[in-house]
Amino acid sequence: MASGELLGGRNLASCSDAELRQVCTDLRHEIIDVVSRVGGHLAPSLGAVEIVVALHAVFQSPTDKLLFDVGHQAYAHKLLTGRREIFQHLRQKGGASGYLRRDESEHDVFGAGHASTAISAALGIATARDVRKEKFAVAALVGDGALTGGLAYEGLNNAGQLGTDLIIVLNDNSMSISPNVGAVSTYLTRLRAAPAFTRFKHDVESALRAIPLVGRGAAEAAERMKDSVKHLLVPGQLFEELGVRYLGPIDGHDVAMLRAVLRRAREIGGPVLVHAVTEKGHGYEPAAADANKWHSTAPFEVETGQGKAQRKSGTSWSDAFGSIAVELAKEDPRIVAVTAAMADGTGLVRFREVHPDRFFDVGIAEAHAVAFSAGMATQGLRPLCAIYSTFLQRAYDQLIHDIGIQGLPVTFCMDRAGLVGEDGATHQGLYDLAYLRAIPGYVVAAPRDEVELKAMLRLALAHDGPFAVRYPRGNCPGVQREAAELAIGEGEWLRPGTHATLLAVGTMVQPALDAAQLLNAKGISVAVADARFIKPIDEDMISRAAEYPVVVTLEEGTEEGGFGDAVLAALAARGFRGRFERFAVPDRYIEHASRQEQLEECGLTAPQIAARLQQALDVNQDAS
Repeated sequence: MASGELLGGRNLASCSDAELRQVCTDLRHEIIDVVSRVGGHLAPSLGAVEIVVALHAVFQSPTDKLLFDVGHQAYAHKLLTGRREIFQHLRQKGGASGYLRRDESEHDVFGAGHASTAISAALGIATARDVRKEKFAVAALVGDGALTGGLAYEGLNNAGQLGTDLIIVLNDNSMSISPNVGAVSTYLTRLRAAPAFTRFKHDVESALRAIPLVGRGAAEAAERMKDSVKHLLVPGQLFEELGVRYLGPIDGHDVAMLRAVLRRAREIGGPVLVHAVTEKGHGYEPAAADANKWHSTAPFEVETGQGKAQRKSGTSWSDAFGSIAVELAKEDPRIVAVTAAMADGTGLVRFREVHPDRFFDVGIAEAHAVAFSAGMATQGLRPLCAIYSTFLQRAYDQLIHDIGIQGLPVTFCMDRAGLVGEDGATHQGLYDLAYLRAIPGYVVAAPRDEVELKAMLRLALAHDGPFAVRYPRGNCPGVQREAAELAIGEGEWLRPGTHATLLAVGTMVQPALDAAQLLNAKGISVAVADARFIKPIDEDMISRAAEYPVVVTLEEGTEEGGFGDAVLAALAARGFRGRFERFAVPDRYIEHASRQEQLEECGLTAPQIAARLQQALDVNQDAS
């Protein structure tokens, strides 16, 4: 299927303005219909429909290269590029990814799941074009939330320096996932509030160019005068000063205007930024009224906006963390909370309400969030830095250089650790155990339930050094037991056994207990321990485990460099000669599917654990 064709084979390049508007309507109906059945990111994709249609009407993908900052805005792009059939199974196993995937379509020029990458990647593609002396256009659609991330400015700065042909479309809806924050957001608001400036920008510049120049001194004075007046009157001067031509702001839902401006941007040449103002959720009233709620949604009834199924009962790990954080902050005025544009996702909305002067949303800027937390820690505060596991890896240098080397007491609260389900490979929180284990001085822990989560957070805030607590997506086990008393590096034996021992962390503790119960019914006695700490490891627990003929580790993280490797090294140091098995996520990227399907793919459900352990015991018995 060629770029820009939809429903009946219409080619957008030859469509009238009225036909383009109808295409936008058709796309919205399709997106709403599919997301209402399978769930997905609704509000951001609805807000970007006209921009995507205009891009495909002006440029011919895949010859021309279209890039997207994240997949949230790209559902219309998927439908316009031959993926209507797999889009019906969006984010489901075997269906279309919710993000950009080079292996899904030739029209996905650059994969994207994390924000702020598109400008740098687009500039790289444009530069490669120039080096190879080829002829094609490069355009990148960037959300205004991405401009809270430093990488976007690194790309803009370099684009202005190189001066090559590149079009950047800024989709400005005042939102990322949560409402945008910071000086850049304020600046864009000023631009949106001053459309009159845009209307006479050309007239102002023309008048300035007409100033007569008499002598060298007069000429220099006139140039300074021009610059001063332009700073006062010309919108987008920030981008212009970076060497990027600014066009806008324009109505991002006027597809005819968008097409005309994009054509003009292509004619201008060099790096050009088109500032389009949109409404997140546009075209579906419930989503437009509450874009934050409808950023990502489960299946719903289109007519009413009501969910089709009741949410599972219980408290999510995010909400459990948020409640504990509020309680602990009431006890200790040194506690502050930091997040990177994810107040809702990390459960910190209540903290923001109760402790507004101690809550900081820094935008999509994880590296800054970590360095910012480090600065506060040097002055006696105790930051809770709440960032998804997959996003924290974007701040790895800060974890080492700004926190680790200085031994600062920052607590990292890593939500969505482990398998995340429908968001797929770009969002899997599988690598934190390995990348944190490599840094000297860190304590790394994983609770099995809310009781341990609270105890670990208390322990972390009392610890005079960096401490990381990881917990998964989904519901937190609701248990009724006494508050846990923890010490760093001490696990807990939960079940005795004779034939083998299972050492599990975090989410794998309950499946380990369930697997042991299944094996017990077959006359196989298996001990189970909740290791709690990945670093430092419980040395006494390892010594006791070394007495078993078979030792198995269980973790919801990558098998390379994680908990299993730590245990294996500790066993080897003790001269362990038994059989060792490491049950973890295989060393490959795990694609989008339900979380349960992903656990099954990785062999981490209780029946699979029991079967694998029984096989290991049989092999061990044969070997002996």
